[in-house]
Amino acid sequence: MLILAFDTASAVASVAVHDGATVIAEVTAERPMAHGESLGPAISQALRECEASIGDITDIAAGIGPGPFTGLRIGIVTAVTLAETRNFGTHGVCSLDVLAAGVSCDTEFLVATDARRKEVYWARYDRAGQRLEGPAVVQPAELARTYPDLPAYGRGAHVYADVLAATAGPMDPEAGVLAEGVARAAFVEQELRPLYLRRPDARPRASV
Repeated sequence: MLILAFDTASAVASVAVHDGATVIAEVTAERPMAHGESLGPAISQALRECEASIGDITDIAAGIGPGPFTGLRIGIVTAVTLAETRNFGTHGVCSLDVLAAGVSCDTEFLVATDARRKEVYWARYDRAGQRLEGPAVVQPAELARTYPDLPAYGRGAHVYADVLAATAGPMDPEAGVLAEGVARAAFVEQELRPLYLRRPDARPRASV
């Protein structure tokens, strides 16, 4: 087994390769709004680092969001295209579950990513990292009113640390965590379809 994993649901495009036992390469490209330009080179770099080629890959794992429309679409389209052209096995995982898998906490906790428009994508987890609620999109003040005492992890929590109980930990979904969880069958997997949760900003022009 050789898993190529990536997530583009946040400001960071994260790529990893896993050989079934451990992560053997991991690359992060922090170029917000430019995943279309950074994902391909990041995949190529990760493959070079572990001296593998795309033909050696057996499985594709991708974070399916929620996340901003354009960046998330780039990751999903790339995963689906590679899977269809190369006949790879596919693994879709909620990006918030990936973020939560990197958290170490002895209580229930929240994870939150920046949804822009002064909102966050969020979910609630038990101490073992199992999702209890979400994913959903909400204003951070509303989330804080609902769960005022729960620690909150992720970039969204830190962007709105004035209202959320932002806690030190992973900031974005990491492809290495995604690949490791897929290799261990630790995630509830879903179809490779994006979790947008809301409509894109762009709208078709009205006909005249």
